[in-house]
Amino acid sequence: MHEIHRVLVVGAGQMGSQIALQLALHGFDVTLQDLFPEGLERAMTSNRDHLKRLVERGRISPEDAEQAGRRLIAEPNLEQAAAQADLAIEAISEELDAKRAIFAQLDRLCPPHTVLCSNSSTFMISDISAGVGRRNLCANMHWFYPPLVMRLVEVVKGNETSEETVQRVAEVVRQANREPVVLRKESQGFLVNRVVYAIFEEAFSILEEGVASFADIDKALELGLNHPMGPFKLGDFSGLDVVINGCRSMYEANDNPNGPLPKALRDRVDRGDWGRKTGKGFYDWSSQPPAPTED
Repeated sequence: MHEIHRVLVVGAGQMGSQIALQLALHGFDVTLQDLFPEGLERAMTSNRDHLKRLVERGRISPEDAEQAGRRLIAEPNLEQAAAQADLAIEAISEELDAKRAIFAQLDRLCPPHTVLCSNSSTFMISDISAGVGRRNLCANMHWFYPPLVMRLVEVVKGNETSEETVQRVAEVVRQANREPVVLRKESQGFLVNRVVYAIFEEAFSILEEGVASFADIDKALELGLNHPMGPFKLGDFSGLDVVINGCRSMYEANDNPNGPLPKALRDRVDRGDWGRKTGKGFYDWSSQPPAPTED
């Protein structure tokens, strides 16, 4: 099997750009690809700012920052970006058809040895790679946001993923100074989100029953269970649009596609209050600490 030296990251959003930088910081030659040149430029500018802050905080040396900057390049042309990749990581929006289309392109454009991974937090690799010829070389490689901070990466084995592929992906995670957990069976929500959505579901039930306010539920889990964030604050941090799509996916997996989506969540998403990314969700993020909002 080929050693993994050159990595392609498809999708220059916040996840993809930080995954690319984390890999570049730890010795991989990385190409960041996106169809939109302005998105690529924003991502590269953001990563240069990240490197500057890491140096200012004493986390890395100026020499390390310079080397990482040289190892990370931007390329809008997918064919050129894929030509020499040993590993390709798809990090586009959570849309199954779009992910399948990218995987089909990568299967056609990448060398035969290239491992194909998806950063999806929702869709299983067996579904994403359904039309791909190299399904033994496909796996989920689910990073957590923000990748430059969060140490966990879930490596999920698909129905046809080889054991060697799983081990190679896990080793890349370790080389990138992150900790892999290997899931040997596909499960909706993988591992962490399966537990998190169970907490979300119970927290929303408590809220809708009128037992306690969402702010007090958050306080109880933060102080009583030592969680860094309660479920509502975590939902705001992740994005309530992401949370509601995750809820729908969990319901569909349990043959309940219309599921009882919580009114407090549904109302906020419908009016565009998606949490930290929009400035307001369950909390108003314009203040520090963020203040609870009214329904």
